[in-house]
Amino acid sequence: MFETMPRRYEAVKDWDWSDFAPYAQDLMERPLDAGSLPGWLGDYSRLLETAWECYSRLQVARTQNTRDEEAQRRFREFVQNVMPALQIANQQLNTRLVASGLEPENFSVPLRKMQADVALFREENVPLIVEAVQLGTEYDKISGAQTVVWEGEERTLVEMNKVLEDSDRTQREQAWRAIMERTLEDRAALNTLWVRLLKIRRRIAANAGKADFREYAWEDRHRFDYSPKDAATFRRAILEVVVPAAERLYQRQAAQLGVDRLRPWDLDVDAQGRLPLRPFRDGADLEEKSAAILKQVDPTLGGYFETMRAQRYLDLDNRKGKAPGGYCTSFPIEGLPFIFMNAVGLHRDVRTLLHEAGHAFHNFEARSLKYAQQRLYPIEFGEVASMAMELLATPYLTEDFGGYFSLPDAARYRAAHLAKIIHFFPYMAVVDGFQDWAYTHADAAEDPAKCDAKWSELWDQYMRGVDWSGFEDAKVTGWHRKLHIFRIPFYYIEYGLAQLGALQIWRNALEDPGKALQQYRSALALGGTRSIPGLYQAAGAAFIFDAEQIAPLIALAERTVSELEAQ
Repeated sequence: MFETMPRRYEAVKDWDWSDFAPYAQDLMERPLDAGSLPGWLGDYSRLLETAWECYSRLQVARTQNTRDEEAQRRFREFVQNVMPALQIANQQLNTRLVASGLEPENFSVPLRKMQADVALFREENVPLIVEAVQLGTEYDKISGAQTVVWEGEERTLVEMNKVLEDSDRTQREQAWRAIMERTLEDRAALNTLWVRLLKIRRRIAANAGKADFREYAWEDRHRFDYSPKDAATFRRAILEVVVPAAERLYQRQAAQLGVDRLRPWDLDVDAQGRLPLRPFRDGADLEEKSAAILKQVDPTLGGYFETMRAQRYLDLDNRKGKAPGGYCTSFPIEGLPFIFMNAVGLHRDVRTLLHEAGHAFHNFEARSLKYAQQRLYPIEFGEVASMAMELLATPYLTEDFGGYFSLPDAARYRAAHLAKIIHFFPYMAVVDGFQDWAYTHADAAEDPAKCDAKWSELWDQYMRGVDWSGFEDAKVTGWHRKLHIFRIPFYYIEYGLAQLGALQIWRNALEDPGKALQQYRSALALGGTRSIPGLYQAAGAAFIFDAEQIAPLIALAERTVSELEAQ
């Protein structure tokens, strides 16, 4: 019956579960043996692709305008009425394939994931997972509504980041205070939301027979290739190797600014007093310049970006009511990705666009794989695709290539980018350490005051070099400003692991750009058909955690910052 399944989103955009159900039922009843397996799995893949496209497009509409009640309603109804039934059907179909003993070609890793999902699934968790997703949308609504009045105009908090680059320290401080005061207005609401989410996640873990949500999340996220012990090793390595490097960079920045101590509003200004980088005028200009750069990185990758431009699958500008952050999602029926972000003209927006373009390229490169399950790559490597693209594009950022910067400004951008990478690792350790504590000490974590205290303890341990005295409330509630903690629990260490992979690819590119890019693209094309270490190896990198292997990468980044600042 799959011959009747529409191949365009417009034909399925209003589907509810009654429209999907006959196809799932057909897959349950159809004979499954070695001869029928390719067709059966191909149709299963189409069912998943259709459902995912519906979800993805509704998610895009919801985040494009958090004030659009109709978009919110349609997303909510899909989450409530389609997702639970789809999860149950997915479980039944996975169970059927696992029980058959059949293994499709090039399917060992996806099959292992299916086996884990079958073992972890509990039907009573389906409504709880749906409820958690819905509560996650509340976080977006709270954050999306946060604005301040600045110089007589209502500004989003993203727009206010421009002021944090102002050379006038008084202006920066006033802007930073306004941002923090506004976010603290939602302190009680976010605390309440957190406790509700924590309790749901504890129930999900208990239903699955797990000691805590960390154990559940590790299996749910298919972390077969590393353990919580490895994560702890990684955090210790950051404390040993990266925190001192980050502190040295902060000390140099304070000296350049001529201040005895850095304050939170001193982190984004140019330490040498130069005007802030303004690499583009608006989203259209960002799009145009990015297209020129990506063609230089690789004509095929540049062609992918042009396809997205032609389809208008780029939503780049910040605006009131738009959900915070940036992401790349995919429309599997059409076989194309979509990029969402909040650009306001800052140099960090360049990095965000290149980052999300890396995700988009991953989708393009992996789309030739036959089955949807093969294209589901692990996040730990998905973020390598994005972070490596940020670095692979750096030789082509200048106006000579149609890019954003003059030669001196490109050096400024690159130095700031590498410094941000170094500063990121300690922050990642705080987020990961906080979640590790919260989900293994859930009784304590149900008290937001104890969460504040734990965040503050980790912040003081890892984020050395910036003085927050007098702003303790803003410091201890930093976990409120990390959407992953609310919406995507335990999704953050992936960024740190991936950044190590990206730095290795960048190091390779310094020696042989052509080979590094070829390895990068070859690895992306593997999708999720290899283990995490196997994907890293294909990209010319190693999957590492320990201080001994991390130290040379951090030393290279820190040394390059110094060289670029001297230009």
